[in-house]
This record gives sequence, C-alpha cells and structure tokens, in this order.
Amino acid sequence: MAYFLCVAWRISSRHGSLDRGRNGAWEHGGVNSAVQTGYVPPSGPSRPERGLPRWLVVATVLWALLLTALTWLSVREDGPTVREQRTLAEAGPVVDRAIGDLVAAAGPDALVALEPARVERGCRVTPFSDGGTLERAVTVRVVGVEPDDLLDRVAGTLPDRYDAGVILTREGPRLRADAGEFVTVRGRRTEDGALRLTADTGCRPVGDGYPSAPVTGAEAEVAAVGAALRALGRPAADQPDLVAVPCPDGDGLLRTARATVDAGPPPAGGPEPAPSAGGPGTASPSAGGPGASPEAAALGALAGGSVVADTADVYAYRVGSVTVQAHLGDDPPTVTATSGCR
Repeated sequence: MAYFLCVAWRISSRHGSLDRGRNGAWEHGGVNSAVQTGYVPPSGPSRPERGLPRWLVVATVLWALLLTALTWLSVREDGPTVREQRTLAEAGPVVDRAIGDLVAAAGPDALVALEPARVERGCRVTPFSDGGTLERAVTVRVVGVEPDDLLDRVAGTLPDRYDAGVILTREGPRLRADAGEFVTVRGRRTEDGALRLTADTGCRPVGDGYPSAPVTGAEAEVAAVGAALRALGRPAADQPDLVAVPCPDGDGLLRTARATVDAGPPPAGGPEPAPSAGGPGTASPSAGGPGASPEAAALGALAGGSVVADTADVYAYRVGSVTVQAHLGDDPPTVTATSGCR
C-alpha cells in the first residue's frame, strides 16, 4: 500500500493535479484539459528522470563489501556455533584425543580395553540431509577400587577444559563431560563392575568420513591374544581387531588387540595346558588352586605370577608391557591385550 501511495504522490508532483473544471472538463494543474481546435501543444525536451543520489550508491556498495569481508573472516577464524558445522572427519581427532585423556585419567593401575570405533549413518541432520554418528569407547577397571569411586577419580582428573562431573540418575552415577567441538563424554558402571567410558559426536554431516588409519606395531599384543586363545583351547572367530588412540602427550599410541572367542562347543579335553612362565613343573598362584576354573588354571600358567585380576567375569595378567584380559563373562567371551603409552 505504501508503495502505491508513493507512486501516486510522484505522479501528482510531476504532472500536477487533475481537477474537474466548472464546465465539467478535466483540468490539469488548474488548466482546462479540453483540447481547443487548432491548438498545438508546445513541444520540447522531456524532463529527465532523477536517479538515486551518488552518495547512496557508494554507501550501499561499501556496506556490501564490508558484509562480505566479515562473513569471510567469520568462516575462517570463528569456532563452530552448532554441531552441524563440523563433519565426522573433523570431529574424529577430538574423539580420539578424548579417549586417550579418559585412559590417562583412570590412572596407571587401570586395566584398559579399547573398543573398535562405531560409525552409524542414516540420522537426519536437517529434514533434507542425512548424517552420521561416531562413537568410541574404552572399558576400564582398577582392582580394589569400586566403580563409583573410579568414576569420581576420572571426573576429577580430566583436564579442566572438559568441565567434567558426576551426576546421580535413576540408573546410578553418570559421568558427563565436554571434549569440545560438540563431542560429548559419558561414563557409567557396567554389570561386571567395570566402567564404560565413551566419546561421541552426535548426528552431524559425514563429510569424508571417519579416517581409520591401520594400526601398526601391535605384534606383541597380537601374540599375547594368540597365546591366551591357545591356552583356552578356543580359536578366535576372526582375526583380532586392532584399535589405537593417541597418547595424551602426543608421544606414542595406546593399542588394543581384541579377539572374540568362537561360539562353538569347547574341545572335549577342555583348555590346553599352557607352559608355565617359570618352566616345566612351575605353577602360578592361580593355576590349579582350590576352586580355580579350568580357564583360570590354563591362563594362570601363562601369567607366571603376574595375575592382576581373577574373578568370575575377567581374568587379567601382564606379560611384559602388555596387559591381557580374558572377559569370561562376555557372551561370547573376548580376549584383549593392551599396551599402555610408552
């Protein structure tokens, strides 16, 4: 409406007003508009149209250039303000670093087992675009330390930038922390008395995907898993999965070799007797003791006195710098071998 009023005002200001004269004819600007016979309207150059002021054009161009420069600087320098501004490829290193920090926060006496990264696609970033989620996890336990106390230790030891804390929920204590770049850290107690600590990206654009570089230098871990499987008399369902995360100080990798025990029936003779680390005829403290399970007896011979956990759910021992865990309570059972940062 304002536009049409403005147009009408400009027409009236340029050409004058149209009024009806006394004789009934329309008058233009107070002049009778009736054309008289033999009258020729004067001719001359038309009045030029007035354009926009030059200063207004210059100001508009400068303002557009300023907005373009500010937008470019914001995209280049400013951090993300929403999760959708970072892809899985960009958030992957943040997730890896968070898992390394969680392991360090658990302490040097923690038994650690990394889990393979899990990428799930198909979530909706917007109603018109698909995305994916990335989650990495690690299981930790400390012999003689209650899981809830270990959860408090992790929350209190993480760097301040995580703003970590333990909250009470209906399901029990839960760790909550922020790794940055909209990566969420969580932690909870598992049924077998360990902690499962995770770092996940939430739904975001996939981009180039999560770069999973091949793990090298894990010969000791793979050998330890193979020896444990032979002692148990149970072959692996597949080749061991190799998982690694960078150490918090950036020097070296934390590696885990993980194998799932074949779900088939155990051999008729039970676990194979493993040679004791102390030579023939030398028994470890957990091998053959009263009430020891056949699995504990077989693995105890490999442990050679370095048993660090012997429960119904897990049997753990150290071989050099590698910690071996037989998760007998899992279904199916798994065997892991992890080397710490060195």
